Amino acid sequence: MQIIRTIKKMKQAIKIHAAEQIGFVPTMGFFHEGHLELMRQAHKENDITVVSVFVNPMQFGPNEDFESYPRDEQRDIELASENGADIIFMPSIEEMYPRSPIISMDILERTNVLCGKSRPGHFAGVVTVLSKLFHIIQPQKVYFGMKDAQQTAVVAALIEDLNFPIELVGVPTVREPSGLAKSSRNVRLSEKEKSEAPSLYQALQLGRKMVLDGETNPAIIKKRGQQLHC
Repeated sequence: MQIIRTIKKMKQAIKIHAAEQIGFVPTMGFFHEGHLELMRQAHKENDITVVSVFVNPMQFGPNEDFESYPRDEQRDIELASENGADIIFMPSIEEMYPRSPIISMDILERTNVLCGKSRPGHFAGVVTVLSKLFHIIQPQKVYFGMKDAQQTAVVAALIEDLNFPIELVGVPTVREPSGLAKSSRNVRLSEKEKSEAPSLYQALQLGRKMVLDGETNPAIIKKRGQQLHC
């Protein structure tokens, strides 16, 4: 597996593989089983699998956890190598953003609900870095976990609106035995928080069942979910 840290060398590597199909897994590192499943699927479906590791400062707000976001570069390299990655692209902030951006990207729809509503600028940072990575790596397929459905919807719009010749592949969420979705940030949960967090998934499952059984009143579904662990 190649470890590449500069855009110039990444572009050179892509030229070597120009005749091959490239699958791309963009990440912020600190891999968990969900990331590894993305890599394994990309490895099965493509000639070359590229994994990026870049904690993108543009998608963190001023009071968010950029500095404390979990990182373990050597572990990530080992796991990527073991799970089908052919190239791991690990640029620095200075490499990706050598100066303050002159052009900014905005999203007009799909971000005014869920986490996008409480994280202004987050998805603008996401589409900015993905646009750069798509141009650098030039993949035919890109892989995202369905854990973040809003992000997947935003990426789909980015690909469609800017005419990137890329197929978006959504991979089912990988969960812990409790039902909690695998996430790099789970390592920061206290024992109490770990025991409470699965209730969100359980409430969603209950709501889904109620809808399938014919319930159409959102207030009733919400109330039942809130009562689940009272």
